Amino acid sequence: MRRKGAVVAVIKIKRYFPFSDSTNKETLNKLIPFMVRQALGNCSMRCPTSCIHAVDHERNQHLTVRLYAPEGAELAPQALPLVVEGLIQSFLKPVDWVDAVANQYLPLPYIGVRTLPQPIKIKQLFKKPDCAPLHALTTAALVLPGLLSPAAYAIEGDSVDFQYSHYQEGKRDISGLVSDPLTGVNSVSGIKTLNPIEVDSLHGSAKITLSDRVKFAFNYLQDTWGGATPVATAPSAFGGNGPLLSSDGTTVVGASPFLQSAQQIFLDAQKNSLIQNFDPNTGEAVYTRNNQLTHTLSTASPETRKQGDFKLSYEWDEAAVTVGGGISLEDDYESRFGNIGGRWDINQKQTTLNLDLSYTNSDTNAVLDHDAVTYIDKTAYRLNGQLETLEDEPKSNILSGNRQDWATHFGVTQILNKDALLGADVSYTRSTGYMANPYKAVSVVFIDPDQQFEAPPGGFQGQLKALLEQRPDVRNQWNLGGRYVQYINQLDAALHFDYRFSADDWGIHAHTFEADWVQPLVSGWTVTPRVRYYSQDAADFYTPWFHTEQKFNGRAKDNELPYDPSKFPSKFQDNFSSDQRLSGYGALSGGVTVTKQFAKGLTLETGFEYYTHQGSLKIGGGGEGAYADYDYWLANAALKVDLGALSLGGSGGNGHAGHEHHNHGVHAPAGVMFDHMLPNAGDFMVGYRYMYGNQSGDMLHGANAVSDQAIVANGCGPNPCFVAPDSMTMNMHMLDIMYAPTDWLTLMLMPQFMDMGMTMNRLDGAPLDSEAAKNIGNPLDSNGVPLDIGRHIPHHVQNGHETGGIGDLGMYALFKLFDNGVHHVHITTGLSVPTGDVDIKLRRNHTIDGGFIHYGMQLGSGTWDFKPSLTYTGHIDQFSWGAQASGTVRMEGQNESGYALGDLFQATAWGSYNLTNWLTASVRGMYTLQGGLNGKFNGLINQFGPMDYPQNHGGKYWDVGFGLSAMVPSGDLAGNRVSVEWLQPVEDNVNGYQLERDGALSATWSVAF
Repeated sequence: MRRKGAVVAVIKIKRYFPFSDSTNKETLNKLIPFMVRQALGNCSMRCPTSCIHAVDHERNQHLTVRLYAPEGAELAPQALPLVVEGLIQSFLKPVDWVDAVANQYLPLPYIGVRTLPQPIKIKQLFKKPDCAPLHALTTAALVLPGLLSPAAYAIEGDSVDFQYSHYQEGKRDISGLVSDPLTGVNSVSGIKTLNPIEVDSLHGSAKITLSDRVKFAFNYLQDTWGGATPVATAPSAFGGNGPLLSSDGTTVVGASPFLQSAQQIFLDAQKNSLIQNFDPNTGEAVYTRNNQLTHTLSTASPETRKQGDFKLSYEWDEAAVTVGGGISLEDDYESRFGNIGGRWDINQKQTTLNLDLSYTNSDTNAVLDHDAVTYIDKTAYRLNGQLETLEDEPKSNILSGNRQDWATHFGVTQILNKDALLGADVSYTRSTGYMANPYKAVSVVFIDPDQQFEAPPGGFQGQLKALLEQRPDVRNQWNLGGRYVQYINQLDAALHFDYRFSADDWGIHAHTFEADWVQPLVSGWTVTPRVRYYSQDAADFYTPWFHTEQKFNGRAKDNELPYDPSKFPSKFQDNFSSDQRLSGYGALSGGVTVTKQFAKGLTLETGFEYYTHQGSLKIGGGGEGAYADYDYWLANAALKVDLGALSLGGSGGNGHAGHEHHNHGVHAPAGVMFDHMLPNAGDFMVGYRYMYGNQSGDMLHGANAVSDQAIVANGCGPNPCFVAPDSMTMNMHMLDIMYAPTDWLTLMLMPQFMDMGMTMNRLDGAPLDSEAAKNIGNPLDSNGVPLDIGRHIPHHVQNGHETGGIGDLGMYALFKLFDNGVHHVHITTGLSVPTGDVDIKLRRNHTIDGGFIHYGMQLGSGTWDFKPSLTYTGHIDQFSWGAQASGTVRMEGQNESGYALGDLFQATAWGSYNLTNWLTASVRGMYTLQGGLNGKFNGLINQFGPMDYPQNHGGKYWDVGFGLSAMVPSGDLAGNRVSVEWLQPVEDNVNGYQLERDGALSATWSVAF
């Protein structure tokens, strides 16, 4: 057959490996042109996809492929290795060639590639293909989140990614006014800080091709944070960080969240803060000037944020349009967003234009603790109608506000040559509505001109108050950025450099400089060091604190402010904030990412970053003081699965489908673990498992519902109960990573990330909160008097409790005992490693520690656990069935927090029927015996309800499950399996007093190769 144009390349593959039976001429005619065009379109800068307009091939003792291009078209010959690799993967049975390619691309003597007019050796082609610049540029662009502004772009190949990260702040340097217990002399001294902020995050994403032109992507992000954060700033001499004492009278922690002082504040003539002492000889007041500033810290119990978003893209040859949206949820904040964008490729795809528009609508509903009433004034928000009083807690308020953001972005990317890329973008955002932080306050000293009787000579005396911060309700932001990417051929590396300037009408001007170096190494390793510098000016209304010469009128009428804003300094009459994120500062960070890419489409990644925030790093100086300096580190690990690479390999799809009814039996319902083995040595499987459990409804004693009065009297042992759980939820995310070194042994690794939430209500007939101080085992203060822990009870009712982070790590080995093709038996042995936290605590309120959070909301067992199981499966035609007995044996008598969970035994059996060749329905029953809790917390726990007592844990449970399982039978996603099962409780017989179960949902995804 004659084709118009010139033959630009010939690829000949000798029939050393047998062709797949399914590889017929019609398949080759359809798939080879598509694959060749895709490969050359991605890798050849001088020859876009449209250049290759014809492909011929012959199939005899060897496969010959001829590529045709228009007269005068240039083809980069170094792009051919991808074509060769794709041909081998797609049309030949994979044997040992994969290992050969993985080992530094060793020469393959049975493959010949030549381009006209002279041949090129296969070893030279595979060593450093010319498409490496673009590959390196693309890889590096995806390393740093936020490197590119959001825009409509072609969603990359099908993939599934999982990432975990941990954020850890260092302890802050704070100070306070400390009195010497012997001399009574007051002085400013450093104080031990509270636990700093920690954040555990989980990120999952998937990109799926729905058709040749339609692609879908979604992301899920979840993070749980807790610790101490600044709530206000003031001179240390004001005593905002009063030391808290342990029972033996020693200082153990510093910050108290109480921001107002009952004592007088003293200032000199220049309004500098003064420390007052008394001369022991004369008894006269002596004043010492001290302007040292400090943050006042307040702790927070763990809180969880969850965000999901999607993106749907339609692509033409030289354009694309993308629509997307999502939602972000927290206890006190909800945000919904949507976007639309377009991409245009011009100048033979060497220039790309991006334009997009987004809209975000956010609602704040923050519960302001009742103990904040006495020290944070929020009258301005009450008069605006943004405060609502809680019915069950009249001293607590909900502060509500709505915010809307419109944003647009335009970007240009230009390929300068085969080794360099240049980009620029501009964006604008307009925000309106409530933009303040409901938990930040500003310290204000009110100087009453009529109350200066005890003022120091030439100075002033005043009253310290804290006002809830106020920010403008409009913000306009502009961003201008550019990026340059250079591939360095001699080092096979890429350099990225980015600069961004932003400004807004709040007075904040910021500069960001970023650089990273992407360095591929041998055997699929890549190392990417990076550095970032950021500097910003302070907002016009930022101030650590300020003073005003007027009286604070604590008896103002309901429709009046207790102060006159017109007498504030002019900059702060309408808005004021001491949030350090609005101050002037500089930040420097550096990190490194290490990536290992495997031949079968798997990539493992780990990274570390260190960040320091300092006022002295601000460009031009004049930043905030050293009191606000802090640092943090961030570590992450990721697993990425390239579904496109698996489909090219040919074994991830139909190959695994063929395993369904031999060797390892059928897959069990989604809620059953360790249900199957991998059939062949060298097989690999990656999966994701999600489990959701919910408890609500009646409180049970044994199998019977009980009244509030019964719980009050009997649910807490010798003490009365005050509250009981109203609902409890558990979400668990697991990775299933399986590898078969032999056909009789499968190894399994199961890291997990989990979060839990609990809400509580007051029990009818419970004693007054103050009676909790009489509970047996209650902590004592330094004078031996029981602490008034009952003041914590309103916080338990107002705010749900949450925890989240890494759970325990599972490591298992599955051994085949019997397999005759119909019946299969295997045994599992494994260990659960105590990587989950068991020392999570609630925040302090009223200067009293919150103590350990409930036993059932810790993230792991805290002990090394042995987890054996025995599994049987069988099948005939469309029917399959199975049974499993499993257990958990605690190998330690107690964990680091003083207790151990009870042993666990489960027995389950199921039956399944294939509704179609790709869809299976199942039903199963399960019995669970959970032992009680042994020991108790070895520290403070505020025991207000049954969940805080060890005797109210464990029991016997019966459940029935209904499930569906679907496997993609063909196409690029062939072999991907998705299963779901709902487990419905039939009977609960609990130890002590516990909340009734509602049910559990399990969902899994897996792909084997």
